[in-house]
Amino acid sequence: MIEFEGISKTYRVAKRQAGFGNAVKALFSREYELVNALNNVSFTIRDGEMVGYIGPNGAGKSTTIKVMCGVLTPDSGSCVINGRVPWKERIAHVREIGVVFGQRSQLWWDVPVIDSFDLIRDMYKIEEASYRGNLSELTELLDLKELLKTPTRNLSLGQRMRCEIAASLLHNPKILFLDEPTIGLDAVSKLSVRQFIQRLNTQRGTTVILTTHDMQDIEALTQRILLIGKGRILLDGDLEQLKRQVSQRRTLTVSYRGKPPALTAGMRVEQHREGRMVVSLDPAVLPVSQAIAALAAQTELLDISVSEISTEEMVAALYREYRI
Repeated sequence: MIEFEGISKTYRVAKRQAGFGNAVKALFSREYELVNALNNVSFTIRDGEMVGYIGPNGAGKSTTIKVMCGVLTPDSGSCVINGRVPWKERIAHVREIGVVFGQRSQLWWDVPVIDSFDLIRDMYKIEEASYRGNLSELTELLDLKELLKTPTRNLSLGQRMRCEIAASLLHNPKILFLDEPTIGLDAVSKLSVRQFIQRLNTQRGTTVILTTHDMQDIEALTQRILLIGKGRILLDGDLEQLKRQVSQRRTLTVSYRGKPPALTAGMRVEQHREGRMVVSLDPAVLPVSQAIAALAAQTELLDISVSEISTEEMVAALYREYRI
């Protein structure tokens, strides 16, 4: 259980104008600006949940993760994770969490990946049988066999990310923090990582907090999202409910043969080329069944699909609504 209550964190950031003269002046007198990274942030995450934590750059996502990992001490508020305060009981706390930061590595740069894994085993004091079992499973599921003997510096970004995920799970953490876990991965690797995370959550009940700008990750892995902007939690809700709340419109993708159909009230053309039309539909004005019937009465329909607002469109609409 993660209980985050009234957390605030302010950074003191040095500022100066460009130019050599201003650089010399800053050696003797600096100007500072206070940045409210987190402002009275509160939420609760139950055991076994997979939560998407989203927001624009600079919204406070990484600061939140660092507080929950025990790396940062907040200015005010309380955070209790599995009965512990992260920054007060760091050694015991980190034994139960795994962390993957897409832009930072926990692997040693100049040694083979397997040597980094062995060092992590020693740091966490993982029992040999458990370590070997986890290593074997992770190697197979993340396709690491050919990478284990390779120095980290020689890995591509996608290969390194797969190794980073494995490194964070060697000690069987109860909670997994993922910050841009699929950055740099190709399509096949992304699917494998998503399937692996889902399996981890289903079989082990691992709690997953995912921060990412890839909305396909959010849609594939989470049902609940937390939206943060300017250091405040703006929304906390079910992904599908939020989609319906943002927009009731449906998208009809129509393939046809013959004359393009004319649209009636409630329908709007989004894209059109010969034989294919993408139509935005307001079901409050015209139900989906009647819209399809109206199109079919005018032309020969070869194929038609109906979809709701995409996760990307929903997030973009939320950003506009909250001006973040």
